[in-house]
Amino acid sequence: MSTSARAAGGAGNPSFLHLGWRTLWRDLRAGELRLLMVAVTLAVAALTSVGFFADRLHGGLARDALQLLGGDAVVASDNPTPAAVQERARALGLASVTTLGFPTMGRASDAQGGASRLVALKSVEPGYPLRGRLQVSDDAERAGSPTQDIPAPGQVWVDAPLLNTLSLKLGDPLLLGDTALRITRIITLEPDRGAGFMSFAPRVMINALDLPATGLVQPASRITYRFAVAGPPDAVGRFTAWAEEAVTEPGMRGVRVESLDSGRPEMRQTLDRAQKFLNLVALLAALLSAVAVALAARGFANDHLDAAALLRVLGQSQRTIAGAYVLEFLLVGLCASAVGVLLGFAVHHVFVLLLAGLVESALPAASLWPVLLGVGVGLTLMCAFGLPPVLQLAQVPPLRVMRRDLGAVRPTSMAVLGLGLAGFAALLLVISRDWKLGSIAVGGFAAAVLLFAALAWVAVWLLRKAVSESTAPRWMVLATRQIAARPAYAVVQVASLAVGLLALVLLVLLRTDLISSWQNATPAHAPNRFVINIMPDQADDFRARLQQAGVAQYDWYPMFRGRLVAINDRAVSLQDYADDRAKGLVDREFNLSNAAQAPAHNSISAGRWTAEEAGAVSVEEGIAKTLGLKLGDRLRFDIGGVPSEVRITSLRHVDWSSMRANFFVMYPVAHMADVPMTYLAAYRAPEARPGGPDFDNALVHAFPNVTNVDMSATLAQVQGVLAQVIRAVEFLFAFTLAAGLVVLFAAVTATREERAREFAIMRAVGARASLLRQVQRAELAGVGLLAGLLASCVAVAVGWALARYVFDFSWTVRPWVPLAGSLVGALLALAAGWWGLREVLQRPVVDTLRRAAE
Repeated sequence: MSTSARAAGGAGNPSFLHLGWRTLWRDLRAGELRLLMVAVTLAVAALTSVGFFADRLHGGLARDALQLLGGDAVVASDNPTPAAVQERARALGLASVTTLGFPTMGRASDAQGGASRLVALKSVEPGYPLRGRLQVSDDAERAGSPTQDIPAPGQVWVDAPLLNTLSLKLGDPLLLGDTALRITRIITLEPDRGAGFMSFAPRVMINALDLPATGLVQPASRITYRFAVAGPPDAVGRFTAWAEEAVTEPGMRGVRVESLDSGRPEMRQTLDRAQKFLNLVALLAALLSAVAVALAARGFANDHLDAAALLRVLGQSQRTIAGAYVLEFLLVGLCASAVGVLLGFAVHHVFVLLLAGLVESALPAASLWPVLLGVGVGLTLMCAFGLPPVLQLAQVPPLRVMRRDLGAVRPTSMAVLGLGLAGFAALLLVISRDWKLGSIAVGGFAAAVLLFAALAWVAVWLLRKAVSESTAPRWMVLATRQIAARPAYAVVQVASLAVGLLALVLLVLLRTDLISSWQNATPAHAPNRFVINIMPDQADDFRARLQQAGVAQYDWYPMFRGRLVAINDRAVSLQDYADDRAKGLVDREFNLSNAAQAPAHNSISAGRWTAEEAGAVSVEEGIAKTLGLKLGDRLRFDIGGVPSEVRITSLRHVDWSSMRANFFVMYPVAHMADVPMTYLAAYRAPEARPGGPDFDNALVHAFPNVTNVDMSATLAQVQGVLAQVIRAVEFLFAFTLAAGLVVLFAAVTATREERAREFAIMRAVGARASLLRQVQRAELAGVGLLAGLLASCVAVAVGWALARYVFDFSWTVRPWVPLAGSLVGALLALAAGWWGLREVLQRPVVDTLRRAAE
């Protein structure tokens, strides 16, 4: 009789509350709930750490929304703000202010060295900003102070890093296009730039009256006009509702009402992608923990069969026994969830520190939502995966105290299992905050479990047929018998190991392939300079300077802007598309180009490129798929007020990571008549010669209107941001790794007592310990090898789906993944078996047989 059974019958027929509390205390002291608590704690900690971080980030963005926008509402457009929008704001009595922003080149005068730098120019007018407070300083070493002023005509305010880059100081001139403005103040805080997020170019702020003199506004310039309003909430609400409806009208193309999400895409994109990675890792930890809880609960039920039978003998009803175990598991779930919530709260502070370059550390306090979420996940895990096998203890027949073959734990009914799985899957889909991510992760794992179980059953059957008892080594024969004697246990063990390995392999692939492809977007010797706004009368001189500097290979294309207004004679409308990317594409002007020959770095994937074919265009296949375009479709573009009717004659595959000059739409002709255009050049800058002039500075000095974008510095900054995100993901990966190891340990040790009895019998009839060690190692290595192979193959498929539909990466299948996964699976299974089963072979035979007889 077990200790639990003897203690359970010590005092009459207690209530289920009293019995549940006593069994809980007893099982905790015996360590029988340790694995369950660890699994639940890991799942809750992983999910709540991401939940706390997301909750505080959302609260911080909501708190700073007005300052980030610079007003109560903002209407942004690619062209000057429509008069109707301005008139509506005046009619409602709203204060308004217009700002213009675009990238350009700022440079020092020849007397100060002539250095140049890409800057983010912003022209402002009196009243800016409507919300928030601009802060400036007269000294780069001192903190800024709030101001209600803006730069006076002839003056410019700049970010401090620009002074260091160009070797300038306050009072020096800064050359912008065709004019020189005197630097008078340093910007320390610009409210509507963002709250602590990366900006890839230093800010240069000028008075709107100085903008015409710069000559920087060209026909193809990408200028963003932002019309901000502020006033009473009811008036702002009426204006916003009117504007949101007005921007859908045909005459308002390119006009949009900015919200925090749409108005700050650079920070939202980075944070959204970071949160997707974090959510994926947390989901994997929760899924692994569910498997661990199911295995641990089944082992717990098997260990308590005798105690439950004795309780029945002593007169306890099934309802009392079931109530006692329900109470015990609910208390365990609450305790483990509380520990997990506390651990998750501590871990989320690490995320805030690791992402310090992306988010403000002074975020508001978290709400109770992550706490409720964590407790809900913990209790769901216990109820959906823990209770089904344990509740069977209430049905153990009293006769088991005499016949040990009665009352074994049966497989959970499909109704109970399906209900639990459905509830847990729904909860994970809510947590994922992205239905594609949640569906692929949860659906992929659900399908993988069924696939693993079916393939494991087939593998066990084939193994039994393939191993010949007359020719195979003795240890292999015995290992095969061990597996074949318990096919159901073997299937559960292989499937559980494969699920754990699936998560680990998937994360490794994500880390090595997805994140690496994100970081290494620029191939070797790719262009690191993009020069735009080259005027037609400057083209010959510009190309001659490139040749003189030794730049022999470069991309050179005309560029003009056009808006897609009709497809097959039907006007394009935002309501035609549900996809956000498609709406964004049709709501703005395209950068179009033309060339007689197809770009060498593009491949024709459909149709045919015919040089000098009139009325034809070639479309990039990705945008064609997004907009539902196909070969033969007729398109109408509005190019500077001139309609252009064309037909799609070819589709091109474009590798956007090549950092070459690429376009969504190209005309297959050498010249375009009556089209206002500029030129774009993409090249690799020549190496600077010691003591020689700087090529970039000389180029901008000769062509002050052009914008020279140094992509090498920008990409280095992007990779720095990504490194922070990766560190956060890898930190959370520790939870998933721990959950995977818990699953491996639970799967390997699920049949520990059965193994102990079988090995004891074999030792009793003369089997040597060395032979039994070989048998155990062969069995574990075989199970791990099969689980690793299955997990690796499925991980490649799930990884491809995540790359294709969630993270938008190209996925390269590596042939060595299944082989490496198989070897890793075998090694991990051997390691888990050595740790969890080491005492099986060391236990005295008499002790094992005595336990079996109790």
